[in-house]
Amino acid sequence: MVKYSSKINKIRTFALALIFVGFIIMYVGIFFRESPILMTVFMFFGFLFMIASIIVYFWIGMLSTKTVQVVCPNCKKHTKILGRVDMCMYCNEPLTLDPKLEGEEFDEKYNKKRQ
Repeated sequence: MVKYSSKINKIRTFALALIFVGFIIMYVGIFFRESPILMTVFMFFGFLFMIASIIVYFWIGMLSTKTVQVVCPNCKKHTKILGRVDMCMYCNEPLTLDPKLEGEEFDEKYNKKRQ
C-alpha cells in the first residue's frame, strides 16, 4: 500500500529537509577548522541549501494562494487542493473536484497531463 499525503505538505517537508541538510553540511565544516578554505566551502554549501529552502518555502507559499480551498467531507476541516486530485492535509482523505474521477481509486497519476 502506498502512503499518500497532501502535495503541499510534501513540498514543505522537502523544504524542511533542505534546512537540516544545510545544517549538517555546516557542522561537517567545523571538523575542518585547520583548513579555512575547506571549512569555508562546507559553510558555503550549507548556506546554499538554506537559501534553496527559503526559495522552496516562498514558492509553495505563493502556490498555496492559488489553490482551491474545500471542506473535507471526512474531518470537516478546511483544506487546500492542488491539482485534479489531492489528499486532505489533516486526515489524508482522497479529494477531487473533477466529477469524472469521483468514486475512482485514488492515484496521483491523475494530476499528470498525459496518462
